[in-house]
Amino acid sequence: MGLEIERKFLVTSDAWRAAAHAVIPMAQGYVNDTAAIESGAQKASVRVRIQGDAAFLNLKSREIGHTRQEFDYPIPVEDARALLALCVGGLIDKRRHMVRHGGLLWEVDEFLGDNAGLVVAEVELEHADQPVDLPEWAGDEVTDDVRYYNLALAAHPYTTW
Repeated sequence: MGLEIERKFLVTSDAWRAAAHAVIPMAQGYVNDTAAIESGAQKASVRVRIQGDAAFLNLKSREIGHTRQEFDYPIPVEDARALLALCVGGLIDKRRHMVRHGGLLWEVDEFLGDNAGLVVAEVELEHADQPVDLPEWAGDEVTDDVRYYNLALAAHPYTTW
C-alpha cells in the first residue's frame, strides 16, 4: 500500500521559476466526481493522468489533510486517452515544475485552461511531523482546503470562484 504525506501551499510570486529544473505537462481527469466522494458513496478518487510521455491510473483515499493512501499504476498512453474521454467533470491541464528547496523536492503546479491563474506548490514528506523550510514564494497553506484538490478543481474550476 502506498502512503502519501503531502503539504500544499499557494504560490505568491514567480521567484521559484529560476530554480525550476524540469517541467512536465500534465492532463488528468477523474472517473468519479466530488459528489460521490462527499456523500461517502465512494471512498477514493480515481484519476487518469497523462504525464509527459507516460500515463497512470491513480487511486487516492478521501481523507482530508496531509496523509492519504495512494496507489499509482502505469498504463498505456492510448488507454489513458480513452479513459480521459470517460471522465466526469472537467479535465485538469497543468504544467508541473520541479524545484529543489531546503533539501526537498517541490512540485509547483501551474494550472491552465479553466484553472488558469492558479499556482500551487506541493511537497511530499517522509513523515507527518517532518520540518519543512518554506521557500519565500510559498504563501498560505491549503493542505486541508478541499477546493484546491484536483478532483474539486475538475468540478469547480478556479476561474469560476
